[in-house]
Amino acid sequence: MKKIIFLFTLLCFTISNAQIFEPVKWATSVEKVSDTEYKLISKASIETGWHLYSQSVPEGGPIPTTFIFINDNNSLEFIGKTIEEEGHTVDDPVFGMKIKFFENHATFVQHVKVPENTNKVSGTVEFMVCDDERCLPPTEVDLVFNLNSLGVDNTEESNVDTSNNTTTPIVNNKMVNNLLYGMSTEDLSKSSIKCENEVTSNASEIKKTGKSLWSIFGLGFLGGLLALLTPCVFPMIPLTVSFFTKKSGQSKGSGISKALLYGFFIFAVYILLSVPFHLLDSVNPDILNEISTNVWLNVIFFAIFLFFAFSFFGYYELTLPSSWTNKTTQGESSGGLIGIFFMALTLAIVSFSCTGPILGSLLAGSLTADGGAWQLTAGMAGFGVSLGLPFALFAMFPNMMNALPKSGGWLNTTKVILGFLELALAFKFLSNADLVKHWGILKIEPFLIIWIVIFGGLALYLFGKIKFPHDSPIKKLSFSRISGGILVAAFTIYLVSGFRVNKDTKTFTPLTLLSGLAPPVGYSFIYPNDCPNNLECFKDLQTGIAYAKKVNKPIMLDFTGYACVNCRKMEEHVWPLKKIDNYLRNDYVLISLYVDDKKVLPEDQQVEVNRINGGTRKLETYAHKWANFQTQFFQTNSQPYYVLLNSDATQILNQPVGYTPNEDEYIQFLECGLEVFKKTSN
Repeated sequence: MKKIIFLFTLLCFTISNAQIFEPVKWATSVEKVSDTEYKLISKASIETGWHLYSQSVPEGGPIPTTFIFINDNNSLEFIGKTIEEEGHTVDDPVFGMKIKFFENHATFVQHVKVPENTNKVSGTVEFMVCDDERCLPPTEVDLVFNLNSLGVDNTEESNVDTSNNTTTPIVNNKMVNNLLYGMSTEDLSKSSIKCENEVTSNASEIKKTGKSLWSIFGLGFLGGLLALLTPCVFPMIPLTVSFFTKKSGQSKGSGISKALLYGFFIFAVYILLSVPFHLLDSVNPDILNEISTNVWLNVIFFAIFLFFAFSFFGYYELTLPSSWTNKTTQGESSGGLIGIFFMALTLAIVSFSCTGPILGSLLAGSLTADGGAWQLTAGMAGFGVSLGLPFALFAMFPNMMNALPKSGGWLNTTKVILGFLELALAFKFLSNADLVKHWGILKIEPFLIIWIVIFGGLALYLFGKIKFPHDSPIKKLSFSRISGGILVAAFTIYLVSGFRVNKDTKTFTPLTLLSGLAPPVGYSFIYPNDCPNNLECFKDLQTGIAYAKKVNKPIMLDFTGYACVNCRKMEEHVWPLKKIDNYLRNDYVLISLYVDDKKVLPEDQQVEVNRINGGTRKLETYAHKWANFQTQFFQTNSQPYYVLLNSDATQILNQPVGYTPNEDEYIQFLECGLEVFKKTSN
């Protein structure tokens, strides 16, 4: 009876904790173009909550979707590249780049030319999927396209069996597993000891970080407010409002209505500026993402922002051709709606030296965010509303202008402050390019030093110790300059604190306020990281087990991936916590197995293995090897996934967990493993 209860408990554990995820199903179809030309259509049906990555993923990001097509005599001729439908593009905070993915469904089309009488084209798709809690290792699926040799033009679909089911395994699992891992599934058992507070739930919902249209609109609105405080725009407010409200021969109501139209046309001008990007987006939905994630474009943005910064400092002025201003000024004399529109256009042109750099920042920040050109339009709309609203409000309520401060040196001060901010952002773009290309130029140390110099310079400027060409003489520091200088000086000291060394992790201390702006602390000249937080880790299973036996410590298997977002979150935000770091550093032997490692296996390990759901496959890379180990031994294929084992890796100490951002839950998980290990070792 006890054996039956134990077996039942083990079965329940296996069902509840071991699961092979297959969130993507593929179907193929063929569209005939001519007797020798066809469109091969691959359709992915994606379960709710999961997303499939695009074919175009920046270097250093997750694994992209890739297709391979062949026929019997390898005589395919490709007409263009594989086309994919429009998806979602998000600014990923972990990878520090914009990444495109698909939800619910995705369609890929490859136009090919084949010899006559060809009946079939074969293909393979490799892809990676993630949800908010886990990522699955790269998966390969065979595709078959049955060409319609009868010349019927309709599309015929055929489902693809992703499991390659067969009834009888043809590979000796025990022999292959011993060859690859030095152990077999029969050697691994589950401890019968239960902890009092064993973790049963291992995932918490996390919010998606994609920017909404409203958030982009808000950023644009903020940019417009900054532009209002520059010397190119602010003095125009009372002059323009007086022109509309005090013009002879018109009623007050007429003047107000014209001022309202003027404000609206300012808004319209900036909306029109985004139209060309919609045209680009319609030609190729992914073109904006390709532009934004391009390394060299980031370098160009770096140069442009430097140019903008020194313009704000007053060393030169950014102006559009004077002929543009002359033509729009001539248009003002047309009168009526057309004349008011040209007045708004003239304001946009003459204020370009101040608004151009701010608009450039908005362009760089939202050009390819989720929603493509529509988010750029939202940003431009916010900017236009913020810039046009004061003209309409002050025309309706002229007495409000009495509360406006007088123009003066503070306008140039605002411009110079923006110059310092542009300068800091310039190095963020250079850092993006450096991270993707691994140039090793702008690691954490030089990045922090540059920002310390920039914001230290800004503090000195606010305290009147540094002057620029258009600055007025300072007789006495105002309260706003003193308070601003103190605030910037405090931020500079905060930046300096980034050079504090965490004695436990032997890395620099990450700065929360610079998350997503500065390079990772492990990207360092002085304290480079091979393992997260400078922990001692093994990347080979058998080497790690041998060490664990030697020191008699339990093992933590860390199934991870270079492109696994939630793996990085655990390593950067949960593992460094003092109590957790102490357990990982002193009480466990960490073995990290990367299921997306593309390094080729030695020839003697490139063997056929059974798939967990039937059929066989050949292992060719370390990614295949560790993904197969996870599915064969633990019946799951999601990452991150953490398994606690005894020192000889023959016993699972407690329930494995996946993404567990809750500190207390992860501590309970580690403590439970230690408790069981001590009891079973006695």
